[in-house]
Amino acid sequence: MKTRYVLILTAIAAAIAAASPFATQAQDPNAPVPGGMLRTMPHGTYQCALPGDAAGKAFEVVEAEQFRIGTASSYRSEGGRGVYIMRGDELTFTRGPRKGETFRRVGTNQLRKLENGVETKLLCTRLGGSG
Repeated sequence: MKTRYVLILTAIAAAIAAASPFATQAQDPNAPVPGGMLRTMPHGTYQCALPGDAAGKAFEVVEAEQFRIGTASSYRSEGGRGVYIMRGDELTFTRGPRKGETFRRVGTNQLRKLENGVETKLLCTRLGGSG
């Protein structure tokens, strides 16, 4: 009788585990990471600018937007230090003075700022020789 009770409980526990939303990830170690593959950006100083016009400068640097990418997914800006995460081609500052800001990688050394998931005109480019 006791063995039958244990078998029934084991079967119920197995059914609950199989129905869990985490069961498929646990069973498939090759399943994609939600949001895309974790990546990093090349280290260095990123200068951010808005497009200019035909009558003047080609672009207008926005000093307040400049930041530096360092080791261990860290960044530094004029407001202080923080951490970022990059999933697929989307970078998000997760800690520090720029927490919550997001960018889309548009080139090896370029990030386009996003607002509500939509690309803005602000483009940040890694400066040469700042690796």
